[in-house]
Amino acid sequence: MVLTEKGVCFQLVEADTQTKLLLTVSPCKCDTVRILIDEAQPGKARYRVSDVLTGDPQSEQLRVESQTQDFVTLSWSLAQHQVRVWHFPFRVEILKDQEVIVTFNSKGKLWFERLQDRSVLHSLFSVTLETTFKEKYDNQTKPCTDFYVLTETRGAYTLGPSSIGADLCLHGFRHAYGLPEHSDQLLDGEPYRLYNLDVFAYDLHSRLGLYGSVPLMVAHRADRTIGVFWLNASETFVNLQYLPTDPQTDVHWLSESGVIDCMVLLGPSPHQLFHQYAQLTGYQALPPFFALGYHQCRWNYDDEADVRAVDAGFDRHNIPYDVIWLDIEHTDGKRYFTWDSARFPEPAKLQRHLEKKNRKMVVISDPHIKVDADWSLYREARDGGHFVRDREGHIYQGSCWPGESSYVDFSSTATRAWYSTCFSLEKYKGSTSVLFVWNDMNEPSVFSGPEQTLPKDAVHHGGWEHRDLHNLYGFYQHMATADGLLTRSGGSERPFVLSRSFFAGSQRFGAIWTGDNVASWDHLKISIPMVLSLSLAGIVFCGADVGGFVQDPEPELLVRWYQAAALLPFFRGHSDKKTKRREPWLFGEEVTAAIRAAVQQRWYHLLPYWYTLFHYAHNSGLPPVRPLWTEFPREEHTFTEDTALCPVGGALLACPVTQPGVEEVRVLLPGSNEIWYDICSGQEYGGGQTLSLPVTLDTIPVFQRGGSVVCRSTGSGTCAADFQQLPLTLTVALNCQGRAAGELYLDDGHSFGYRVRKSRLRRFCLRSGCLRCR
Repeated sequence: MVLTEKGVCFQLVEADTQTKLLLTVSPCKCDTVRILIDEAQPGKARYRVSDVLTGDPQSEQLRVESQTQDFVTLSWSLAQHQVRVWHFPFRVEILKDQEVIVTFNSKGKLWFERLQDRSVLHSLFSVTLETTFKEKYDNQTKPCTDFYVLTETRGAYTLGPSSIGADLCLHGFRHAYGLPEHSDQLLDGEPYRLYNLDVFAYDLHSRLGLYGSVPLMVAHRADRTIGVFWLNASETFVNLQYLPTDPQTDVHWLSESGVIDCMVLLGPSPHQLFHQYAQLTGYQALPPFFALGYHQCRWNYDDEADVRAVDAGFDRHNIPYDVIWLDIEHTDGKRYFTWDSARFPEPAKLQRHLEKKNRKMVVISDPHIKVDADWSLYREARDGGHFVRDREGHIYQGSCWPGESSYVDFSSTATRAWYSTCFSLEKYKGSTSVLFVWNDMNEPSVFSGPEQTLPKDAVHHGGWEHRDLHNLYGFYQHMATADGLLTRSGGSERPFVLSRSFFAGSQRFGAIWTGDNVASWDHLKISIPMVLSLSLAGIVFCGADVGGFVQDPEPELLVRWYQAAALLPFFRGHSDKKTKRREPWLFGEEVTAAIRAAVQQRWYHLLPYWYTLFHYAHNSGLPPVRPLWTEFPREEHTFTEDTALCPVGGALLACPVTQPGVEEVRVLLPGSNEIWYDICSGQEYGGGQTLSLPVTLDTIPVFQRGGSVVCRSTGSGTCAADFQQLPLTLTVALNCQGRAAGELYLDDGHSFGYRVRKSRLRRFCLRSGCLRCR
């Protein structure tokens, strides 16, 4: 044992092979315990994830509390928490006031494959690593007495197998959440896979990987919330087992490569945990105000005349919107940063037309670059060494929308800097300052690749294999794109970038959506828990494509989807080119009116409230939309409520309709000491009960919590900028004590002036019948 300023170090030795590992346990000032394990003397450095943490977490100084032949107990700060490291069998316990909360290696499943010497491996490659890695997960079931080191040398890669894994026991916990992105709740049984893939019309209730991965699991019980963050960007499996009789949750992680870097977030409250995780991976970027408005997208709007007609249609039907989007067909032969000269001959003029109405445009920019030696951008990337290479050292080529393509190596700092320059107004011809960006297909998608992605033995900057950092690929493109828009404005304007693929920390760069969903009632229903799961994992600016990307929604489904999506942070309608057009006015006046009400009344009028929620997300990590149990952490009936109810901040609670033909819904109003008010009728209801309420096509139940003040815009407008100038109405909902409080955040909505106090946070407080603002 060696005590250092950054924690305590131990040497782990496998009894049979004498393989040595280095264990570091570090308590951090953000109430997090970090457990790091690497080879003691690696022949080659193992991949460590960089750029995800916002910095090296500041460590607390440990001190020895007690020591025996079997274990040593250490504490820090006020000694409220301790860590106890057991000698044999090895395990690490984290305690709070002498109660064991978490045990690392409780089942003895510590797993660490040593990197092999290249000469030893040369003649042994016979089985692909994909098969070997899955076999390891399936076979690693029996507990080990100390730690388990597998030294088999099968594989198809330069250094052979290098998987790592560990298990943790979360004592007293029966409910777990997070681990996006999956179209499922976290249940025990088969493992969940974290491996970013392009999945068209994804299946529901699947544990396979989707477009993004955040290896954060959150567990909750009535008196405590904790989190486990497994910082690894390779393919990862996570298996959960709940033991309700002796309440505990066992979680087993296994990753294909890298090191064990596991952080336990100690809470104890849900809001404290959000703050702890944001301190590690960063806070949600404060979006420009327009980005909170409604976005209209389709694959594809045909030409400039089509765009102008859709834009005019929103005005004609009195439906506000802020952004119109262009998919891949706007380019010259799928060459990004270009325009089809026949369809979009004057793109800058088109953008200025939108700008006059305070609207914006978004265009797509995927990570694959068409192989075309006559295209200057391709030559720049090729000659600058900005492409991913194959294992033989040649530029990797795979197929995607343009045909034969090469893939930008965003893991390189120099490559990201080069890519950022591509968004400059001088270089990106036809672009203007009101053009923003959508990163799609950035898992990355390779039509000709294994599982439709890059092969795991592709080589990145620094010689790292793709398997080491696969789940970071989209994260790095998102980063480079946001940096490009920031640089374009000289650092003065907030960027807006939407990305399909993501990782922990992607919240620092912009927004995320749930990908290629389907126009079905089940996909509408699953969109709420998917967004809640993303929000728990720090990805709070997120939403699902309204109406479903694939197939054609019936009118009732489309209306219900608008009503539900108007309660989620990112609000965009999008559809596949094979679907029928679905602008809101194409289904008859009844449907148009219902959609208008959802967009205008439930979204645009609440923009002041939404913007205030994003202010708190940006400064405290508190998600604008979060599960009900985070507001009522001691009420066990809320622990499994994540499909029917949608809490918006701490003040509003909605019950979207997610089934056809519904005329009545059941609504759980939590909090036996709470008062809830129907926002339409003003009728008062006591908490701690379930109501049955009638609904029509144009209504869904929305309640305001007693004790809150909500700010709304009063009047009408065509876009967010109009609503920003409207008078405000305060809705004051009294609690049982006759009191209420709320906030309103204001700034210019587009610059970084708020960082130098060019902003205002107004606090409203009603006591004794007197409303005060300060």
